[in-house]
Formats: sequence, C-alpha cells, structure tokens
Amino acid sequence: MFKPLELYIGLRYTRAKRRNHFISFISLISMLGIALGVTALITVLSVMNGFQNEVRDRILGMAAHVTVSGLDGRLHDWPEVLEKTRGFPHVLGAAPYIHAEGMVALGDRVQGTMVRGLLPSQEPQVSVVGDKMVAGTLEVLQPGSFNIVLGSELATTLGVGIGDKVTLITPSANVSPAGILPRLKRFTVAGVFEVGMFQYDSALVLIHLRDAAKLYRFDENVSGVRLKLDNMFIAPLVATDLSDALGERYWVNDWTRSHTNYFRALKIEKTAMFIILLLIVAVAAFNIISTLVMVVTDKQGDIAILRTLGISPASVMGIFIVQGVVIGMVGTLLGILGGVTLALNIDTIVPAIETAFGIQFLPSSVYYISELPSELRWSEVTTIATLAFVLSMLATIYPAWRASRVQPAEALRYE
Repeated sequence: MFKPLELYIGLRYTRAKRRNHFISFISLISMLGIALGVTALITVLSVMNGFQNEVRDRILGMAAHVTVSGLDGRLHDWPEVLEKTRGFPHVLGAAPYIHAEGMVALGDRVQGTMVRGLLPSQEPQVSVVGDKMVAGTLEVLQPGSFNIVLGSELATTLGVGIGDKVTLITPSANVSPAGILPRLKRFTVAGVFEVGMFQYDSALVLIHLRDAAKLYRFDENVSGVRLKLDNMFIAPLVATDLSDALGERYWVNDWTRSHTNYFRALKIEKTAMFIILLLIVAVAAFNIISTLVMVVTDKQGDIAILRTLGISPASVMGIFIVQGVVIGMVGTLLGILGGVTLALNIDTIVPAIETAFGIQFLPSSVYYISELPSELRWSEVTTIATLAFVLSMLATIYPAWRASRVQPAEALRYE
C-alpha cells in the first residue's frame, strides 16, 4: 500500500510464477546474457590495460621519458645541459647518450642494429638495462676497451657469447688509396641483456660513450641527454617547460611523441574490442524486448482488467518498464560482480585453469609475457555498467508502449 502501483505490480509480475514457463526461461537468458556481456567487457578491458601497462613499462624502461638534443642532431654543451636538467622539477635522473646506426657482423652473419653510447655510471638513472643483464654487467664498458653489450635475441642470431669478437660497421666511410671503405671496428662481447621487448633485444647494442664518440666522430659531443621523471604521464608538460627554460637552441622531445603511433594503435585496438564486446550486451538487451513482448501478449487479460478499473495507459507502460529495469539491473549487477572478481583474481584463476587442463595460454618459450596482467579501472566499470543499464532501459520502451495500447474490449473478447 505504500508503493506506487506501477512498481508494486511490476515487481509482482517479476516474482510471480508465470503460466508460460518459456517466458521465464527467456527472461533468465536475457539476464544471464547481460551479466555475461558485462563480465566479458570488464575482464577483457582489464587484461588489455594490464598488457598496455606492461608494454609501456618495458618500452620506457629503455626509452627516455624526455630527451634534450641539439637542432643539428648533436649536443655540444651537454655537461651544462646535464646540470640544468638534473635540478629541474620532476626530474629524477639524467644521462648523456649517443644514438647511431650500424651493422654487427660475425663471419657471414650480418645484422642491422641501433647503437647506443652511454656512461655505465649514469645509465641506471634513466633506464633499467643494468638490472636486465643476463650475462656480464654494464661496468665492463670502459673507455678504450671497445667492449660491447648485445641484446639476447641479437646474440642468439649471431651465435655469440661472452668473449667473442664481432665487427661493428658504421654508415660513415674512410677515404683511402684503395678507395672508399666503410668505417668499422672490432668489439669484444662483454655482456648480454634481455628487457623483454623484441625491438630492443634484437636490434640494440650498447658501447661506452667515448668509444661511440670516437667511432662515429662525435669528438666531445653527444646526441643528447636522456631524462627520467617521477611521473611519466606529465612528460609533455615537463618537456614544454624545459624547452622554454633552455631556449630555442635545443630540441626537447618526450615519449608520448616518440612512440605515439604504437600507443595510438593500442588505444584503437582497445576501443574496437570494447565496441565488439558491447554487442553481447546489446544482444541481451534485445532479448529483453522479445521477453516483454511475450509477457504483454500473455498478460493482455490482466492489462484489460486493470484498464477497466481505471488505471491509465502511462501506468500500464510503467509496469512493464519496471520488469525490464529489474532484468537489466540484476544482469548488470551480476556482471559487475563476475567481472570485478575475474579481473582482480585472474593471476590465480588462469594458472588454475592451466593446471587443471594441462595447457599454457602464454608459453614462456614463445612470449616475453608469460602471465596475464590485469589492471581494473573503476571508471571503466562505471561506464560499462551505465551503458548496460541504459541499453536495458531502451529495450523496455517498445514492449511497454505496446502494452499501453492494449484495448480492453479487444483483449477481453475471447476471455
């Protein structure tokens, strides 16, 4: 007696055992369909968030958050720039580097590479390569020793190990009486690193800054200064402020511009997956339409009696909207519960499935990432729940409108 009439009858219809059990079955399927769609959306987006963060961390473990270089590709006064940037807000570390290209050769095996000249004492301030050494250490890179550190995939391709000799060939050339000859130097393999990114493990070599300057004729110059920030997401702001502080003689870049295509592709892929999985929720919402249409047909006699008792068409419409809303709300809540549970426990659920069925989804021998990472974002959960509920609400409009159009005389003619 204290409830609105539409809510009272709508909830009673929802709880009541219908004469037609097929309608109850379709309602259950609609509810479970929404729950399944919401669960899949939350779980898949959380896993994609985890993969995106994992890839970003591995890329930025080797790439700088911000780089400062000269307009001509060479930084002449790098010691002064190094001191200025180290005291800049949000900067945790800074280190000079030389970036160049070359080829590493051993016998008849030749591989194109990126060459990075660095200072072993300062490199740990801006990258994690020192912690990713699988053989040797960065300290073996001493000026004049012409030691070299290779990525694990590159070392495997060339078939080299610690102590082997390789030849580093540069794009520049020497003019001699015999003609124009490529500039090259023999290096001793003194270390191997593995950061878990193929582009670095297969195509990056590290040498000492002085050896790189001598080989590539940089003299006392470097390519630039690499910076690590306390918050990678403010890199564009820091780069802008740093550019204003240093002046127009320097080129300041950040990781969001250096890797924009890669992360944009990840974002597009995530958006496409969101739309595809949202179709599951949409299909379940359309099931609500068929369910309520059948309910309206089944309840035509009840609707006619209610209309003869004086209930308005709007109230009849509200009764069936309540039913659809209940189906959508319960399905959405079940989906949120299932999705959040899976997303937060996927690191234990997946190994349990692998153990039970004797399979491995991401073999460590094939993939760098052998475990499914997951990051649950409550903002995405809220968006998914809102969309699912809105779709459920929209699905109730037509059946409820159709119920409000039932004519009592026509409905009761054959009763």
